Amino acid sequence: MDLQHLANIAIEAALSAGKIIQKYMDDNIIVEQKEGGSTYASQIVTKVDRECETIILSHLKPTCRTFDIGLLSEETEDDKSRFEKDAFWCIDPLDGTLAFINKQPGFSVSIALIAKDGKPVIGVVFNPSTETLYYAIKGQGAFKNRIPWDIKNTNDYLTYVTDKTLKDTPSHTEIRHILNKQKTDLGLYIIKEISGAGAVMCAILVLENGPACFLKLPKKAIGGGSIWDYAATACIYNELALPATTFNGKILNLNKKDSTFMNSEGVYYSNLML
Repeated sequence: MDLQHLANIAIEAALSAGKIIQKYMDDNIIVEQKEGGSTYASQIVTKVDRECETIILSHLKPTCRTFDIGLLSEETEDDKSRFEKDAFWCIDPLDGTLAFINKQPGFSVSIALIAKDGKPVIGVVFNPSTETLYYAIKGQGAFKNRIPWDIKNTNDYLTYVTDKTLKDTPSHTEIRHILNKQKTDLGLYIIKEISGAGAVMCAILVLENGPACFLKLPKKAIGGGSIWDYAATACIYNELALPATTFNGKILNLNKKDSTFMNSEGVYYSNLML
């Protein structure tokens, strides 16, 4: 399987979806309800999500036939092909729909190729607001706007990146304790917060604002993001040799059999190098 060839197709698919998003960015979009997790953000969908998925699938479905690749996409019912094929496409056509409808930055297109064992081999993210492309290929490194990405942490404070503000997070006391420990361990004095983005852009913002972290504690309630929220960025983090793990530091299983939701394991993304 030619990963560079498949990555090029995924990049074109993401850029095409990005153009659709840009077309609607200033419009007032009707919001519909769908079955999701326990949070409002996971229960909303728009025509833009669906149009993005359609254009992405028009690029990727021919590769499914040619290379016998499975498929998992947020707005389409899971056909379980991901358990049968050696690899599957994992698609979030418009991550951060809540930010998008509120006309706030933090939404993106996310496409990944995941091996049957749950490990990412390609990750593509496109931010339509800034027209920035991020991608990684297993064993070939990570790239920003097609240039090898060299992460440089220049902030003298710790950044906590989160979809929901810390004060509005039920487990805010435990998270604050974790952040304070990281701050002390790094010899820093201030914690700053960036909130409101979808999970995909939260992970990217950690890379852009180091030293920084993004985390979700394990919980019983359905949610915590789904496989497609973390698949592409996990590949990018792997190629940058940075942690993209469960909350307890184990390898993310991006081909879970019991559920696509990650609430039972939680997630932990960090870029704490100074």
